[in-house]
Amino acid sequence: MIFDDTPAIIGHRGLGAGDLPVPGTGDTVAENTLPSLLAAVEAGLGWVEIDVTRTADDELVLRHDPTTPDGAFLIDRTAEASGLPRLAEVFAELPADVAVDVDVKTILEDATDAPSRRTGALLLPLLKREARRRPLLVTSFDPSLLVFLQEELPDVPLGLLTWLRFPLWHGVPAAAGLGFQAIGVHTASCGFEQPDTRLRPLERCVDTAHKAGLEFMVWCPDTETAPICKAAGADAMVVNDVPGVLAAVRG
Repeated sequence: MIFDDTPAIIGHRGLGAGDLPVPGTGDTVAENTLPSLLAAVEAGLGWVEIDVTRTADDELVLRHDPTTPDGAFLIDRTAEASGLPRLAEVFAELPADVAVDVDVKTILEDATDAPSRRTGALLLPLLKREARRRPLLVTSFDPSLLVFLQEELPDVPLGLLTWLRFPLWHGVPAAAGLGFQAIGVHTASCGFEQPDTRLRPLERCVDTAHKAGLEFMVWCPDTETAPICKAAGADAMVVNDVPGVLAAVRG
């Protein structure tokens, strides 16, 4: 079991995607930074999600996109030049009782670089060390990355992420067939925005995932869709509106 208290509310990139105001303060925090993660914890969360990718000097930094805000590719820049938080430093400063969903962003160069330089290989030592001190979940859109970690980190749960409007009738069997522990789907795959007569009811999809041994995660539900996900039995939600979703699902 990954999540003890369900549905777990996970802060997307910390307090949420983008630059967000911290409730009750005059401060603003940027996504994928330690202040944003700590703000999510202060808001009442026990889980946070971060995006991790690599730089030219084989460092791992927190960033959702393969490019910097000015458009440069991170693989062409050093970690210092990027100005982005290093994963090792964030792990060191984040309290050990905070669980982390590490969303690994593989890059184009992972297809051709030496195996020792690929994102998964660089990440492995940090995950091994960190798994001894805090709960971890590793998620990715790249199933090959997860299969690699599956062999090296058998005790760390893994979750397959699927893109917007990716059919649940493909995603759930894929995650189960690959032997992962979770499936993470976007709300757009759940039929909220564009009803799809080919899609089983969400509760049926969640129940099937559970019967297959998967925990069911939904990313980016809002205050209207989060209660629907909860009623359907979702185990976790990765959210941008932390205070709003908390109020919507917990009262």
